[in-house]
Amino acid sequence: MDYKIVVTRDAEEDLERFLKYLILEKKSQQAAENVLNDYDATIESLKHVAGSLKLCDNPSLRQLEYRRMNFLNHRYFMLYRIVDHIVFVDNIFHDLQDYENTIY
Repeated sequence: MDYKIVVTRDAEEDLERFLKYLILEKKSQQAAENVLNDYDATIESLKHVAGSLKLCDNPSLRQLEYRRMNFLNHRYFMLYRIVDHIVFVDNIFHDLQDYENTIY
């Protein structure tokens, strides 16, 4: 079953912040493009597998029914929840971020 994907404004801002960092701080347009392409591919994959991924291990995130989808080729991931067969991508994080203490 394919899911409809809704990327929230918070998640869009997260992605935009990462891309700006790569372009402005790291001076790498190519890196930003690679991450953006990976994001697009990950969203496409999420449409097909969202319901099959397990709930987060963190009890607070599990209670909110969050799941995690890693980007396919980079160290970023999406936190999302499913409501009535619609996937809401609420945030995007880098692996090194302390996301468990910032989401709830």
